[in-house]
Amino acid sequence: MKRVLLDQGLPPGAAVLLRKEGWDALHVREIGMSRASDPEIMERARVENRVCVTLDRDFHAHLAFASASQPSVILLRWEGLRSVALRDLLVRVWTQLEEHLPRGVAVTVSERTIRVRRLPLTRGPDTA
Repeated sequence: MKRVLLDQGLPPGAAVLLRKEGWDALHVREIGMSRASDPEIMERARVENRVCVTLDRDFHAHLAFASASQPSVILLRWEGLRSVALRDLLVRVWTQLEEHLPRGVAVTVSERTIRVRRLPLTRGPDTA
């Protein structure tokens, strides 16, 4: 099952579109967490076995500081995505990384690259 939690700043409509395709997708606004802290959002994703999707670079920093092994976090360095484009991007990224996401990874997605690092984050290069 494709389980994601979309952070504030991402279009809530993307969660609706993903659900129409069979994903278990939530947006923080839908569950009363639009003002929650990054660690609270990540904990919710971890407890519910969801991949956290965000525009916020601090999520990877929180993972590193806590030496966390879960949840997987997809950091999008691609702002201005509308619901359909975000859905399409997540489908593409998920297809490429499906085997890695359950293990705990920090993913950075830009318009040109997808970078994957295993959790917990360490000082040396540790790609999935």
